[in-house]
Amino acid sequence: MKESKLFTPVTLGPLTLRNRTIRSAAFESMCPGNKPSQELFDYHRSVAAGGVGMTTVAYAAVTRSGLSFDRQLWMRPEIVPGLRELTDAVHAEGAAASIQLGHCGNMSHKSICGCMPVGASTGFNLYSPTFVRGLRADELPEMARAYGRSVNLAREAGFDAVEIHAGHGYLISQFLSPSTNHRKDEYGGSLENRMRFMDMVMDEVMKAAGQDMAVLVKMNMRDGFRGGMELDESLQVAKRLEQSGAHALVLSGGFVSKAPMYVMRGEMPIRTMTHYMTCWWLKYGVRMVGKYMIPTVPFKEAYFLEDALRFRKEIKMPLIYVGGLVARKKVDEVLDCGFEAVQMGRALLNDPAFVNHMREEGENARCNCHHSNYCIARMYSIDMACHQHLKEELPSCLKKEIAEIEQRQATYGE
Repeated sequence: MKESKLFTPVTLGPLTLRNRTIRSAAFESMCPGNKPSQELFDYHRSVAAGGVGMTTVAYAAVTRSGLSFDRQLWMRPEIVPGLRELTDAVHAEGAAASIQLGHCGNMSHKSICGCMPVGASTGFNLYSPTFVRGLRADELPEMARAYGRSVNLAREAGFDAVEIHAGHGYLISQFLSPSTNHRKDEYGGSLENRMRFMDMVMDEVMKAAGQDMAVLVKMNMRDGFRGGMELDESLQVAKRLEQSGAHALVLSGGFVSKAPMYVMRGEMPIRTMTHYMTCWWLKYGVRMVGKYMIPTVPFKEAYFLEDALRFRKEIKMPLIYVGGLVARKKVDEVLDCGFEAVQMGRALLNDPAFVNHMREEGENARCNCHHSNYCIARMYSIDMACHQHLKEELPSCLKKEIAEIEQRQATYGE
C-alpha cells in the first residue's frame, strides 16, 4: 500500500506546515463592525485544535471600498490586536495562520463600502444592485499599495502567510476577465494589458512579504461562464504569478456574481437564503427569480481536479488543490497527483476536527456534510454555520428544503 503524504510536512516559501491540510478562505461572516469577534476566534481555534496544518481567516478587505458585506474584515491598524489574539491561539494549537486579502471591486453597495462601488470598468452590477465606477489609471498604484500595507498589518497581527484573492470575480479577477474588463487604456484589451493591475499588486505584496511571509494566490482556472476566462489564458496568468515570486497557487474557479455555484457546486437553498434576509423587496425578489439567477451545478468530489491537473502538468511551483474534498480517500488521491497541499472549507465547518479524524480513521474517514449548502445560504445574512450544529430549531419549511436538496444531491452522486 502506498504511503500517504497527508501527514507529512510541506514547505511553502519561508513557511513549513505540520501537514498538507489548509482550511480554505471560506467566508465566515463572523466580523460585525468589520473586526474580529469571539465567534471568529473560537471557530479558527477549533479548526487548529482539530489538526489542520494551516487555517485561513477569510476575506479581509484591503480598503473600505473593498468590503462586500457588513460582517467582513477590513484590514486597518485598529483590528490588529484582536487578530493577534486569534493567531496566538492558532499557534498554541500547533497550526499556522493565514489571512486572505482582497478587494471585492464592483460587488458592493454604498451602504456597505461608503462610496459608489469601483471596479475594472464602469457599469451596473445586478448582484448588489448598483451602478459601478471604473477605477482611473492614476488610482491603481494606490490601490496596489493598499494590498502591500495589508500584508504588513497581517505580519503585525502574527499571521504566517497571506492569500491574495485574484479569483471569483473580485477586483483583480475583474481586471483579468474579458467579461468584466472593457477598458480602452493600457489595463484593458489584451491579456498582457489585463494582467497589469495584478502585476502591480503582486509587486507591492512581494515587497511587503519580504523573507518571512508566505504568499499564496487564489486564482480562477475558468470563470465558469461563456465570455469569461478559460484555461489557456488562466495558465498564462499562473505562469506570470510564478514569475512574480508567489510561493503557491490555490486553483479555483467561478464568479460569485455570475456563476456562484460553479465556485461551490450543488444547489442553492433559496427558501433558506431568503428566510434570513431582512430587506423585504430583496427577499421576495430572490424568492421569485433565485432559481434562475443561481442555477444548480451538481456537486461531485474533487470537482476541480480535471482542470487542476492541466495546471500541475505545466506549472512547476507549489499548487494547492481546493474544491469538493470531503473524504480521506479523495484527499490522498489528489496529493498523489502531485499537489503540495489541499484546502477544505465546508468539510471543516461540518467537522472542525476532520483532519484528526482522517488521521484516526484512515482511508474510511469522511465528514458528514451532505451538500445542502445551508451554510452558504445563511452566510449572506448571518454567519456561516452548519445546520447539523445549530442551537436553535429550524422552521419545518427549511428542514424540508434541506432534506429535499440532500436527496437530490445523493441522486446526482449515484
